[in-house]
Amino acid sequence: MSNHESPARNIIGNGTTIKGEIESNGDIRIDGKVIGILKSDGKIVLGQNGSIEGELYCKQADLSGNVKGKINVEELTSLKSTSHIEGELSTKQLYIEIGAIFTGKCEMGKTSESKTETKK
Repeated sequence: MSNHESPARNIIGNGTTIKGEIESNGDIRIDGKVIGILKSDGKIVLGQNGSIEGELYCKQADLSGNVKGKINVEELTSLKSTSHIEGELSTKQLYIEIGAIFTGKCEMGKTSESKTETKK
C-alpha cells in the first residue's frame, strides 16, 4: 500500500479512434489512433499499429507506431525499430533502435517543466 492513489492503466484498442484531449495520472497503451492532445503523468506505450497526431506529454514514452506532431517527455523516450516519428521531440534521454525513422527536430537533456515549481 502506498500513500498515493493507484494510477490508472488505460488501453486504447486497435480499431478505436479518439479525437480531442486525453489526460491521465497513469500509464496509457495505444494500439488505435489518437488525434489531439495526450497527457499522462506516467508512461505512454504506442503499439506497432497505433498512431498519434497532435501533442504528447508524459513522463516516459515507448513508441513502436506512428507519431506526427509534438512530443514532450520528462525522462526517457524509446523509439522502437517499427516506429515512424515526424515532428518535434523534447526529452531528457533518447534510445533509438536500428530501423526507427525520425524526421524533425530533437532537443535532449532538458527536463520539460510542464509542472512549474518556480514560486514558493
